[in-house]
Amino acid sequence: MQLRTLFLFILIFCAITTMTFAQTEQKQLALVIGNANYEHGRKLKNPVNDANLMATSLQDLGITKVVGYRLPTEAEWEYAARSGTTTPFNTGSNLTISQANYNGNYPYNNNSKGTYREKTIAVGSFSANSWGLYDMHGNIYEWCHDWYDDYSGNDTNPIGSTKYYPIRVVRGGNWRCYATGCRVSNRNNHTPDFQYHGIGFRIARNQ
Repeated sequence: MQLRTLFLFILIFCAITTMTFAQTEQKQLALVIGNANYEHGRKLKNPVNDANLMATSLQDLGITKVVGYRLPTEAEWEYAARSGTTTPFNTGSNLTISQANYNGNYPYNNNSKGTYREKTIAVGSFSANSWGLYDMHGNIYEWCHDWYDDYSGNDTNPIGSTKYYPIRVVRGGNWRCYATGCRVSNRNNHTPDFQYHGIGFRIARNQ
């Protein structure tokens, strides 16, 4: 079995509950596409920000034919990000630059300012939430499966809209966001073909 194929099977079966531990890394994409030129000059511990290339490469390997692996729904993403908390962040009522990568010039609720790193940093640089999930706040936005629409407001596990909209949900905030944009409840959106170095993804799976 080729190394990049074996690596993908390891990545897939290390998923917990519905989410992988961490955002997909550049080195994982490099292994998948088997392209040494892709690795040159890249920080391979940083998150993948080319979801289209990753998906195409997985299809080429036949990996996406494995049943049950997908993007999380918006409700699943928020449930995993909260990890049992009810506060604005899974870290509590505040988020510091020692807990996530965001624009430290704009802290939450008039708290003290911090460093603005102005770039993505290595996946897993900060402590995981109580369920072992890393980087649910900041670094890169994460794509969700759902088309962007209003919630019903009554469901504990709402299903995303079945109607077509030109935009899909992204969650979590990124390295350019103010702290308020990294709140667990904060919603954002982009068209599926939008390419930006501040958006990536993590893998979810069915039980």
